Amino acid sequence: MPPLKNYNRGRVPQKLILMPVKIRLQRHGKKGKPFFWIVAADSRAKRDGRFLEKLGTYNPNTNPATIDINIDNSVQWLQNGAQPTDTARAILSYKGVLLKKHLLEGVKKGALTQEQAEEKFSAWVTEKDQAVNSKKNQLADDKAKAKAEALKAEEAVNKARIAAAEEAAAEAIAEESAEAAEEATEEATEEAATEESAEAVEATQETTAEATQESASAQEEE
Repeated sequence: MPPLKNYNRGRVPQKLILMPVKIRLQRHGKKGKPFFWIVAADSRAKRDGRFLEKLGTYNPNTNPATIDINIDNSVQWLQNGAQPTDTARAILSYKGVLLKKHLLEGVKKGALTQEQAEEKFSAWVTEKDQAVNSKKNQLADDKAKAKAEALKAEEAVNKARIAAAEEAAAEAIAEESAEAAEEATEEATEEAATEESAEAVEATQETTAEATQESASAQEEE
């Protein structure tokens, strides 16, 4: 049976009321990023097969999840005996479908008027929207805070890296200075040793010359 297009405008045909109908999720989307249609379907049909009516969509890939549903049509299917799966029931409850069905039953029983039911439901929707917006704002604040903390941590890491690099550079300069000083000391020591050796050789030569001269003088006197 192809999807029915005109049920939004009128009553559900009697033959469909007698059909065992499930309100369930039909999977779509890409692998790893599922996207669901909320549909009313013959309970005997395959999960992702033909359906009687598309009631809405459910996207769990956002935070909070994005749900778009036709509340009035969903209520009508429930009133005609459609049974939601556990997941579908949770979604219907979250969007107020079950509440509206309960309020309409109260109207039928005379417990409250249609206007009172609409007023109660509108108040609930307003409160729900405020709670959802509050959650969204909190999530946005948490995200901004986490981003700020991440930037702060990254800045601290960068500062530590710069400090370590500067310290390493200072140590390298100190080592170079120490090596230069050591080389200068060694050169000075070598020069001093060379000068002392030259002086010693010169002194030895002078002594030898004096001794030679004295020996020559002694021989002349004899």
